Amino acid sequence: MASLRANFFNWYIKATFRSKPIHLMPPKSLREGAEKLAPEKPPAGITMELVQEPNIRGEWHRAVDAARGRTVFYMHGGGYVFGSPKSHRDATFALAKQARADVFSLDYRLAPENPFPAAVEDAVMAYEWLLGQGCDPETMVLGGDSAGGGLTLALLLSIKERNLPMPSGALLYSPWTDLAATGHSIKDNDASDAMFKAVYIVEGAKRYLGDADPKNPLASPLYGDLSGLPPILTFASKAEVLLDDSVRLHLRLEEASVDSTLILEDGLCHVWPIFPSRFPEAMMAVEKAASFISKQTGENTLK
Repeated sequence: MASLRANFFNWYIKATFRSKPIHLMPPKSLREGAEKLAPEKPPAGITMELVQEPNIRGEWHRAVDAARGRTVFYMHGGGYVFGSPKSHRDATFALAKQARADVFSLDYRLAPENPFPAAVEDAVMAYEWLLGQGCDPETMVLGGDSAGGGLTLALLLSIKERNLPMPSGALLYSPWTDLAATGHSIKDNDASDAMFKAVYIVEGAKRYLGDADPKNPLASPLYGDLSGLPPILTFASKAEVLLDDSVRLHLRLEEASVDSTLILEDGLCHVWPIFPSRFPEAMMAVEKAASFISKQTGENTLK
């Protein structure tokens, strides 16, 4: 049963987000709204560094006690239309602190100004840049929420295609893996999802895809060859419209002999782990994510 704070947050999200025609709103309004409540400064024990190179933009959120070489490469959600490293600081600050990691949060190009495959191109470029900066893939975990979760998987497929070294694992919060919207939960959970209506997903995908095939594996990784990917931990809510994007992904990963763990919770909103300061279930998810990161990257070596 969800906590009182989680139920209140569900009510808040329904009143302030789900109630609006998100798929029709101007990108600028969505982007400004997403950043409105973002923390300006990191908490104690975390440092922040902005990266604004010609082709790489983002933010480093580093734990002062980070394990040597432990890196999380994080890709934010927002339907590929909004969201930023700033909007997701609550999530990445907490992940850096709990996992004792250096988190790089990518500021990738957004649609509709930059449709598919711009986000994938930026993610690949950033991964190669991180390798060039000396980040060891054996102590790196990729992560992302919603669209950023789908982008994480698209990056893994791109890494495999380019014969680049694989990271040690991937962390997904309610990943958007099927932009063709063929999962039953799109309709079945239309009433129970606190954040989205089905139409937001169906119509929102068009802003990113443009003329691209919605079943292109780099847009919808559910349709890709998932063999050879590293261990993956996925969180999702049983109440969300994108539930089947996670459930079917887990089944396909297992069919491809990938080490996959799926954690499902009742009564929580889409991407609930990205709100660790709002309700206890989110922080508990971050702690589980941190344990996964620690396990995949080595637990005992300190700087």
